[in-house]
Amino acid sequence: MTSAKNILRIAVPRPLYSLLDYHCPNELDVQIGCRVRVPLGRSISVGIVVEITDSSAFKKLRSIQKVFDKTPLFDQSSLKLLHWASRYYHSPIGHVIFNALPTPLRKGRALPLMTVWKINGAELDQADKRLGRAPKQRLLWEFLLKFASDEWLTELQLKQVLEDNGISSWRSLLNELKKKQLVIDQQVAAKFSASPILSTIDKVIVLTQEQQDVLEQLTRIYQSKKIKPILLHGITGSGKTEIYLRTIEPILASGKQALILVPEIGLTPQLFRRFQCYFPQYSVAKLHSALSDGERTLIWQAVKNNEITIVIGTRSAVFSPLENLGIIIVDEEHDNSFKQQKGFRYHGRDLAVKRAYDLNIPIILGSATPALASLQNVERDRYHYLRLNSRPGKRTRPDVLVQDICNIELEAGISPFLFTEIQQHLEAENQVMLFLNRRGFAPVLYCPHCGWHAICQACDVNMTYHAGVRKIICHHCEREEHIGLHCPDCHHSDITTLGQGTERVEHVLQAHFPDTLVIRIDRDTTNRKGALDSKLEIVQQGKPVILVGTQMLTKGHDFPKLTLVGILNIDQALFSMDYRAQEELAQQIVQVSGRAGRGESKGRVLLQTSQPKHPLLLNLLSNGYLNIAKQLLSERQRWNYPPFGFQVLIRATATDKTNGLDFLQQLSNDLSTQDLHAMGVSLLGPISSPLEKKANRYRFQLLMSSTDRIALHRLLSQAMVKLQVYKKLGSIRWSVDVDPLNML
Repeated sequence: MTSAKNILRIAVPRPLYSLLDYHCPNELDVQIGCRVRVPLGRSISVGIVVEITDSSAFKKLRSIQKVFDKTPLFDQSSLKLLHWASRYYHSPIGHVIFNALPTPLRKGRALPLMTVWKINGAELDQADKRLGRAPKQRLLWEFLLKFASDEWLTELQLKQVLEDNGISSWRSLLNELKKKQLVIDQQVAAKFSASPILSTIDKVIVLTQEQQDVLEQLTRIYQSKKIKPILLHGITGSGKTEIYLRTIEPILASGKQALILVPEIGLTPQLFRRFQCYFPQYSVAKLHSALSDGERTLIWQAVKNNEITIVIGTRSAVFSPLENLGIIIVDEEHDNSFKQQKGFRYHGRDLAVKRAYDLNIPIILGSATPALASLQNVERDRYHYLRLNSRPGKRTRPDVLVQDICNIELEAGISPFLFTEIQQHLEAENQVMLFLNRRGFAPVLYCPHCGWHAICQACDVNMTYHAGVRKIICHHCEREEHIGLHCPDCHHSDITTLGQGTERVEHVLQAHFPDTLVIRIDRDTTNRKGALDSKLEIVQQGKPVILVGTQMLTKGHDFPKLTLVGILNIDQALFSMDYRAQEELAQQIVQVSGRAGRGESKGRVLLQTSQPKHPLLLNLLSNGYLNIAKQLLSERQRWNYPPFGFQVLIRATATDKTNGLDFLQQLSNDLSTQDLHAMGVSLLGPISSPLEKKANRYRFQLLMSSTDRIALHRLLSQAMVKLQVYKKLGSIRWSVDVDPLNML
């Protein structure tokens, strides 16, 4: 037993479920939450100090080599949340903690550097001679003398001021001045610069009586001593964002920070501008995976230093180092995108609720289609429930028309009646949106002569044809192949496609409406930085356009001139084997329908289906989403499905089919030696995953379920011990998904 006051317990980014003990030399000053460099086996690793203690179970300890930080990167409340997340999701503590850091900080790097410039005061008397006959350089020099003669300027400051004053090519001119020793530069730690506010809101929005009532109830709730989460159920277009703004206003005025979580990156620009315009006196920042490593690091550090008041981000922003957090808002709380599907499989909404609970601060979960789990928490009196039933002003809900497309000839999935509707709405100077949750040109490419069709050899599934790049792409493993003009088997030139994706719908609409701009928004058209923003800016101008898109368009967006929404190809979801499919379909229909009629004109929704008498559709359109939710909750309760039961999905993949199945079968056999019935836990499987083969690996799964969460996690803890000692024949990989949403 070693005994001292300088023993550190450190988390390292390795698949280890416990902390490692290290000795801290007396000359090194280190605090909990700081990064250190430590020897690990024969290599070197970055670690995070999680505990400082005076004893260790080991007699001989290795010493840390370096301390990277003078001040902690994590405060106690953040470390407490990460510890809880590691235990609940049964994920290695090091992976969890390092997941909360920007990539450069994970690697032990310092903050990014930036170049700053300054006039060289020692050479002022030589300026006229050295500038000579260089009028542009002289103009820049004179401007710098006038603008700032004795302070360091960032390139961003120079860019904004110089270009606003008509001085172009300033970078090359600045370098020329540097060669003449008239200006000097240096590298300093980069600092976050807030985006300029392009405009402020001139029109003061007057709240409706319903909104005022909700706002008053919110105020009473978050002024209470013990705060419960608040589920704000507001129909699409009811003004939930306005409630968010008014709710956080007094909290920000008291010196606190706010965190707003959204499910998709595509929702951040519009919401960012709205918050930035409403709160011009506060700094607002976006935090999501589309930012560069350098940008994320700068914003992360600025948040930690309390230089940013409002953070708007996707699920990973739940780990933002907001040390003065006063409120959390989770917009579109029902969305499955809040669940991380790889690596550390956490749920952003649930961690936000836990973080708010630990800090005893208000959290608002907003949605037009709340998750069944959230509605059940209201029923159990764990959440407050507030409702917005109407749209402000004269705006009303759109009319929804179900069209039976049986025996109707469709073109790219569009009926003649829908084409006519599109024409009428465009002639009225309005906008149209068609929703199809399938990207690419067509899901099947085949040869009618020999029967060949494009299959991904790594996944055994159809590859999707993308006409724009003349490739077939597997949407599961991203494998790509160029496609020629002839069938690869029989060499016939008559290869064709079946079905449609957003790319094909776009082509057909461009042919039918050549004078109207067709804008496609899906992952293929928005993968470049700024692409989504530029497309949405065009729509916001209000000119007649046709939008074609996937689920990226179904939530949060506000297009005042959009009056017609067409919903294509929903039939597959009506008969899915996934018990969550009907909940997700109902949410999708309500959300996409809610994009119509948010301005002065009445909205209209046309839902095409070959199943117009399906009970889900009839119930949803006649009685609304809440009625569907109650029905689905009743069914879930009957079968002890979530939220009445709890599940853990253990997956195993292997290059050899037998090895993968045997691995999980061994686990199932070992766990079954206990009295699972008495524990209230059941095992289903192991079985092949619905998508059995992906990226040349065979996939299997074992489902653990119980109505007792504690018993389930107790058995899972035992399973984790066994999983780590089993022999992994055939390059077996395994993962654990607590509260799984995706069974594929």
